[in-house]
Amino acid sequence: MARPRFLACYTAMVRRLIVNADDLGMTTGINRAIAEGCEKGIISSATLMATSKAFDDAVARVRELQIRKPHFSVGCHVVLLDGDPILPPERVASLLELTSKAGTAQLRSSLTGFARSALTGRLKPEEIEAEANAQFERIQAAGLTLTHFDCHKHAHMFPDILGPSLRAAKARGIRAIRNPFGRLFPLPVGRLLRSPKLWARFAEMSGLRQFAASFRREVEKQGLRTPDGSVGVLVTGELDQSYFTCIAENLPEGTWEFVCHPGYYDADLDQARTRLRQSRELELGILTSPESKAALQRRGIELISYHEL
Repeated sequence: MARPRFLACYTAMVRRLIVNADDLGMTTGINRAIAEGCEKGIISSATLMATSKAFDDAVARVRELQIRKPHFSVGCHVVLLDGDPILPPERVASLLELTSKAGTAQLRSSLTGFARSALTGRLKPEEIEAEANAQFERIQAAGLTLTHFDCHKHAHMFPDILGPSLRAAKARGIRAIRNPFGRLFPLPVGRLLRSPKLWARFAEMSGLRQFAASFRREVEKQGLRTPDGSVGVLVTGELDQSYFTCIAENLPEGTWEFVCHPGYYDADLDQARTRLRQSRELELGILTSPESKAALQRRGIELISYHEL
């Protein structure tokens, strides 16, 4: 039966936003910031790193948080580069590189090198699927329900990573995945001109959009769900209140995910493998500010989590 025209028009006008905090579990300071951003701000979701040092603390915080905020959704931040695998080296050999420490092997640290290997077929799909499955399993074994997943540094944008990751997620009952592609929203030209990093990132993201159509087809083929795209990725590490307001004011109709990285800059973060340090506290301030809530309300944006996707 055809859907009534008025209902179709109403549905098309809806703007929904998932605010997902990455890197849950990396440090206790990041865990604390994400919980605070959910309780006092607009964070509605987070993705947990199964191999992280503060994993147990993250699990405990999520359990406590979900008692008060049951809508808060948790996914897996699958780590296939710049970290350590769960599985023994011999089971994920194609994902590893030798280090200077007595010939030991770790996951690749360079996104460029990882991308080159992914695009030239040098990463074995069965190893990707096995490692993703092991990371999903560890989080589920801790008693958390996984609603979705994404990959550290958006590695799942590459087709050779996406397929095995989707198969692992489907087998573990995970029903959604981040769509790492999205619109590159207009930002103040003057500020962009003063930020070469943003220009370089803009060029990289524009080039990677070639995988957007195949991403959507593969996700639909595997029967998983995904938002219409991600926002905020371009200004990762550079986010301020004006950028957030600009993103909110230009958010298109549909369901989108705002990708963020809040945290507290402490001694643990100083030792972590991440380029995002001082910026994490600045992001937390934006995610808990009255101005951000007001920007979403002015635009009529509904804040949801992956539970409602």
